Amino acid sequence: MAPRNPSGRIGARISAALAAHAAADDPLAQLDAARSVREAADELEAAAIRAARKSGATWSAIGALYGLTKQGAQQRFRPMTDRGTPKG
Repeated sequence: MAPRNPSGRIGARISAALAAHAAADDPLAQLDAARSVREAADELEAAAIRAARKSGATWSAIGALYGLTKQGAQQRFRPMTDRGTPKG
């Protein structure tokens, strides 16, 4: 059963990937760990955007956090709320 708050699971993945990066002595292994961190961080951001929207945050407020207009925030983040994952 998946945890109700995905940030704990995703945070654990980020921590594991950071530890793998620190322990890696091969540049490709470091790159793979960095990729894992980025992918998990993208999932964490998408979950946070969905939670913010569900709790009533406006696109203007979300955009302000990123230095974007309302329309810029909608364009960048709406795919995360519509499909549950970032648009690739």
